[in-house]
Amino acid sequence: MAYYFPEGSKFYFSKTFAAAKTVSAITNASPAVATATAHGYVDGDEILLTSGWEDATDTVFRVDQQTADTFQLLGLNSVNLNFYPAGSGAGEAQKISTWVEIPQVLGISTSGGDARFTTISPLAKRNDINVPTGFNAMSINVTLGHDPDNANYQQMLDISRTLEKVAFKMVLSGGAVAYGYGYMSVSEAPQLNRNQANQVNAAITLLGRFMSYAV
Repeated sequence: MAYYFPEGSKFYFSKTFAAAKTVSAITNASPAVATATAHGYVDGDEILLTSGWEDATDTVFRVDQQTADTFQLLGLNSVNLNFYPAGSGAGEAQKISTWVEIPQVLGISTSGGDARFTTISPLAKRNDINVPTGFNAMSINVTLGHDPDNANYQQMLDISRTLEKVAFKMVLSGGAVAYGYGYMSVSEAPQLNRNQANQVNAAITLLGRFMSYAV
């Protein structure tokens, strides 16, 4: 059992992706094993996966090399054929590199990602029931100290204005690491409050799953 704390954590983004490798198949296993000819990945590499499986696409995974042509997708349990139909998980993988630190983070919060339900009211019953139908969209919201001269902040603004997608990495104090992928939106106008450093807000709206790993 381990506990992690926000103090000492760092946050990164990357828009640097290597050329895509074709993933010709993914097994129904835990962890799932992907086939990509001469992929070149090594243990611990971070990749962005696109797949025919909804719960395995637009998601950052860590990998373990199996052979020159196969690798494990750590954390992906694709055993359930209802959600991961056999033979339909093919797609592409891109290695992520050149992580850029998000500067002067003062606070972070998340919204969404919780289960979504539809309420059913059968006429034959007096009590309603909630049926899970998926998960609400997830966003990661970061408060930064406003420094218009900071090169990383300027890069974030450029990404925001051009609607580029980025990978997101959160390294928690104690060693846990979490990943996401989506759009990054950054405010330009600072918030001014007496006795506080000027602040701007950044938000990463995730397209796929938020994956966490213990180091």
